[in-house]
Amino acid sequence: MYQTMSLPLYSGSFEEYHGWGDLRAELAALGCDGMEGIWSGEEFPEDLPADLVIGYHLTFYPDWLDFYRDDRRALKRKFGSLDAAARFYGGPGPETLLEQYRADLRRAAGLNPHYVVFHVSDVSIEEGYTYHWLHTNQEVIDAAVEVINLILGTETWPFEFLVENQWWPGFTFTEPEETVRLLEGIRFAGKGILLDTGHLMNACTGLKSEAEGADYIRRMLNRHGSLATWVRGVHLHQSLSGEYVKAHTGLLPAGLPEDYGERFGVSYQHILQIDQHRPWTDPAILPVLEQIGPRYLTHELSSRGRMSRAEAMAAQARLFQQGGKMGV
Repeated sequence: MYQTMSLPLYSGSFEEYHGWGDLRAELAALGCDGMEGIWSGEEFPEDLPADLVIGYHLTFYPDWLDFYRDDRRALKRKFGSLDAAARFYGGPGPETLLEQYRADLRRAAGLNPHYVVFHVSDVSIEEGYTYHWLHTNQEVIDAAVEVINLILGTETWPFEFLVENQWWPGFTFTEPEETVRLLEGIRFAGKGILLDTGHLMNACTGLKSEAEGADYIRRMLNRHGSLATWVRGVHLHQSLSGEYVKAHTGLLPAGLPEDYGERFGVSYQHILQIDQHRPWTDPAILPVLEQIGPRYLTHELSSRGRMSRAEAMAAQARLFQQGGKMGV
């Protein structure tokens, strides 16, 4: 099993380390073989050691389905105008989205990672507050399958393509028939699932403890039966935000900005309260990980810089020390 640390492939992140040797040493000290990176919008350093990038998280838009469908009425309602929507997405029409995904696949291929991760979900700013969904899981899954098949095409890519669960409309890893719908629709042979433990916990607002969260994840795995063998990787973190969700969703808050960019910024802080990305401290998750037996395990934890990142990583790594060598 490869263990990785989530890190944006961004000059500001790299500057926190004193060269690649320092980053390697930090990763090794935290029990990691490398990192799962995500593009930050700038060119990668020419001397970035590709062997450090074991996984690559593909770029994504939380709210993309209406743009992909060219639903102009929906776009005008959300953005105020089609021009504002085009500025946000970087161009007009669905081909803009497809070209951005293709460019990121090529970017990933240049680093030769073992796997890439793709979100299968769709949620607008308003839905993130109201929890009144505009699209069904099946709609989002079917559109995502279409996009995935278009961007991967018939090329032979040098990585596994893993789909990640969310608690928003789309792929949630709570309904086996929807998981089948997604996996059977993707034509790429190297497909699989990246199971995000915190996202799965966010799908059940009744969870009160990490132990309950671990039990819920196990129940979803068992519910999936043999489908669970498609889980190739895990994003490991925990989120117990049910009480916050119950208290802060159901309607739009007063004073939400009219400007889309400002509204997006405000809503992002709200999402961080839901999707907490905190370290696991209860060893109840260890037998669940053994049951999964992932090839890749990414410590995807919330942090504000190198020191807090290392502290969060170390807190979660202590679980593995308590449990000894896991048979995964």
